[in-house]
Amino acid sequence: MRENGERAEKNIPVKRLSRNLKYQGAILKVYEDTVQVNGHEAKWDFIHHDGAAAVVPVTDEGKILMVRQYRNALDRYTLEIPAGKLDEPDEPKIKCAYRELEEETGFYSENLEYLLSVNTTIAFCDEAIDIFLARDLKPSAQHLDPDEEIEVEEWELSDLLDLIYTGKMTDGKTVASILAYACKYGNSK
Repeated sequence: MRENGERAEKNIPVKRLSRNLKYQGAILKVYEDTVQVNGHEAKWDFIHHDGAAAVVPVTDEGKILMVRQYRNALDRYTLEIPAGKLDEPDEPKIKCAYRELEEETGFYSENLEYLLSVNTTIAFCDEAIDIFLARDLKPSAQHLDPDEEIEVEEWELSDLLDLIYTGKMTDGKTVASILAYACKYGNSK
């Protein structure tokens, strides 16, 4: 068994020989990479995403504000933490988090705390999400995009953990965020 961070002695470097853009959409660029690995040439899919930010909004009563929205890829509504993509590739993720919190929940906070970072699907996509904790929420108004329909719900941490452990909540950023929050803050508000 290898120790943390130790590489296998037989590792032969993977070398990218080419990258060809196959599709560009509103939020993704899909590439076909030609790589050399173990002396063989292979074709690998690669999806580029500029990045995103998300927020775990906690009320003064210790409840977590969640958003329910339709997700086309799953063809169903999901329960998630508020999140959104960066407006520009170099936008600071904390700025995006402040914006998405207010846009999606109708609440804002003047002080976000970094919680964790998540790479969502490392086998083929470079999407990275920084996740922040928001407390001292102040009411404002939702500012949804024309193609968004989002309902805001208050949840107890224990109920969200039940959804995770029964396989009813599967969104990676949300699962990681709720578990991180539970580990770091437990029952404290």
